[in-house]
Amino acid sequence: MAKPLLPSANRPPPANHLLAALPGEILDRIVPELDVIPLKLKRFLHKAGESIHEVYFPGGGFISMVTVLNDGGMVEVATVGREGVLGVSALLNGDPSPSAAMVQGETDTCYRMPADVFRAEVDRKDAFHDLMVRYAQALGGFIMQSTACNAVHSVEQRLARWLLLAHDRVGKDEFSLTQEFVAMMLGVSRPTVTVIAGTLQKAGLITYHRGHLTIVDREKLEAASCECYRTATELLTNVTRRQRS
Repeated sequence: MAKPLLPSANRPPPANHLLAALPGEILDRIVPELDVIPLKLKRFLHKAGESIHEVYFPGGGFISMVTVLNDGGMVEVATVGREGVLGVSALLNGDPSPSAAMVQGETDTCYRMPADVFRAEVDRKDAFHDLMVRYAQALGGFIMQSTACNAVHSVEQRLARWLLLAHDRVGKDEFSLTQEFVAMMLGVSRPTVTVIAGTLQKAGLITYHRGHLTIVDREKLEAASCECYRTATELLTNVTRRQRS
């Protein structure tokens, strides 16, 4: 159930990094337009081919942006967590979304804003506009990096990268994850995921049992990944780092 944010005098800093980076007077201005909602696992927030009516600033967990194929299959193109906003393409126009968006990591805190309000705020051309444009550029870079990664790096490296990003977003070592979902997101077969996950488990990087995965050795998992994890992460963290400087 949605609930409004508290007035500024009683309000803790937003859990979303973009909102937290806004100047106080702008945050105070947009707070009346924000609802706080939970995000439940596997919920679709946007559907491909439908107009974006709401944008979401996650305060935890993460959302998968996916391309939907004609046979109903889905391939992940990006993930959005507390560092970003889902629906940033709404700043351009009201055209239908080219991708779908599904919750893959639950959270009790997500800030929801109507898309028309989002566009009106962007049109003010102040710090909100600048931050959203920088994030949109970073997200484009993130998608391009992921595309390159999927083309040239091994499934083991790609799985390690995905797990690191998920670990960053959920903020805990253990989280729910099915092999069917990973196979779909990486665009590979389930047997391939089973083999690669088994390799990572035997090496002591993760444990996996009945849909629950635990990161055991973060440092070794980073070593098993490719440079795409660091590159993509820096693209996103630099958005708010520049805002603070």
